[in-house]
Amino acid sequence: MLPKITGIRARAVAAPIKRPPMSASGAIDKAALVLLDLRTDAGVTGHAYLFAFMRSMLNPLVQCVDAVAQMIQGDEVAPLALDAKLRKRFTLLDTKGLLGLALSGVDMAAWDALAKSRELPLFNLLGAARRQVPAYNSCGLWIRDPAALADEAETLLDDGRFRAIKIRLGRPDFREDLAAVRAVRERIGDDIILMSDFNQSLSVNEATRRCRALDDEGLYWIEEPVRHDDYEGCARVAAEIGTPVQIGENLLGDFEMKKAIDAGAASYYMPDAQRIGGVSGWLRAAALAHAHGLELSSHLFPEISVHLLAASPTCHWLEYMDWADAILAEPLEIRDGAAELPSGTGTGIAWDEAAVACYEVE
Repeated sequence: MLPKITGIRARAVAAPIKRPPMSASGAIDKAALVLLDLRTDAGVTGHAYLFAFMRSMLNPLVQCVDAVAQMIQGDEVAPLALDAKLRKRFTLLDTKGLLGLALSGVDMAAWDALAKSRELPLFNLLGAARRQVPAYNSCGLWIRDPAALADEAETLLDDGRFRAIKIRLGRPDFREDLAAVRAVRERIGDDIILMSDFNQSLSVNEATRRCRALDDEGLYWIEEPVRHDDYEGCARVAAEIGTPVQIGENLLGDFEMKKAIDAGAASYYMPDAQRIGGVSGWLRAAALAHAHGLELSSHLFPEISVHLLAASPTCHWLEYMDWADAILAEPLEIRDGAAELPSGTGTGIAWDEAAVACYEVE
């Protein structure tokens, strides 16, 4: 017997970020998170969180979760069936935007509850064994000054805790990008892996010019050089350069991922748990990656992504971000360059309720 859903609580928090990022939409000074608690008649509660990107979107996202929750009250905690039911109900409305995030959050919480009801870690429920998942530190390298960047790069390695880090590029003057990459590389040495991210900041022609110039700088990948949905343009860039191109954080489900793959847009893919469709959507994306022989990494949400990568045949890299650490009872552990899979049941996500009370937004 599967437990049944008795309700879903959604709470908004604005948590502090140690190193505030600069995204394609501007600076992010707080982690605008929606915390989900999916309660069941078996006394098991599934947890998940969503990233609303900006504080003004917290209330609308909470309302979306509340609306979705009403449709599955009393249903069994069978995530694939719940996902199919909800997506069919929203066929005319479409399942993108805030609604898509809400569906993903409910899906992730349902998988957490199901794993707990089976007294298994999520990765075991998904058929995976305990394994090492390589992780890179993506919590910094936004600042412009090359010397300060090099100092921060050294800090992000955390005395051997990480062996890979990611630098942000896309300055108005490419010479500044080049100086930044070289300053960081000189400081960290050749044994440390250095990824890079343009965050959709370039035209196709400018991306081709800059990425060609970066080919000899030892970058592991170049991420999102052009607009995220310009798959043909990204494919043109990828065909002209030697460094692998990484995309995927903005893919809205497995059908979009198939379009990108069919276009030859990238060498590597990094789905985002809340955009790709939660655990259920990730499983479909992982199957696509496997069928095409493409390495799969993650974007944000390291606490649940570590389980998903462990169950992915083409597991590549976990992106480590500490944005939710302030409200988590037990943040994800990284040791010797790899993420530690939690030993408890479910995803391992649990709230520090005192911190939640401190940062909760009405």
